[in-house]
Amino acid sequence: MKTYKFKINGKDYDVTIGEAEGKMLSVNVNGADYQVELENAPAAAPAAAPAATTPAPAATAAAPAAPKAPAGAGEKVNSPLPGVIVEVSVKEGQAVKSGQKVAVLEAMKMENEISAPKDGTITAIHVNKGDSILEGAPIVTIA
Repeated sequence: MKTYKFKINGKDYDVTIGEAEGKMLSVNVNGADYQVELENAPAAAPAAAPAATTPAPAATAAAPAAPKAPAGAGEKVNSPLPGVIVEVSVKEGQAVKSGQKVAVLEAMKMENEISAPKDGTITAIHVNKGDSILEGAPIVTIA
């Protein structure tokens, strides 16, 4: 684990980066846990460079994550503001229509319905009920 201190737009953030499994990375921001998907995961290069004893668990963890990657194709529906997910209204593989509720986000003591921006199929769900998320964090992916 590595811990960093960031200052973004004058606000301090304590960020702890945990373990990576394939393209997924555990991150803690100011006490809130998140699962982050890496777009350009360096999984292949580090596995070849270090000694064989260290990367063995990482290589094993990367194998189950590989089948999940194609399922996330499509347009991500991102959080319009920071808050807590109080409801996930869809399942992976479910067909949705434009404007259909996909999740409910509680922010500033108000519940906000997050709607599908287009017709399609849910290819990935990036949050769970009770997750704290930041503005711009992906909630679902629709293809």
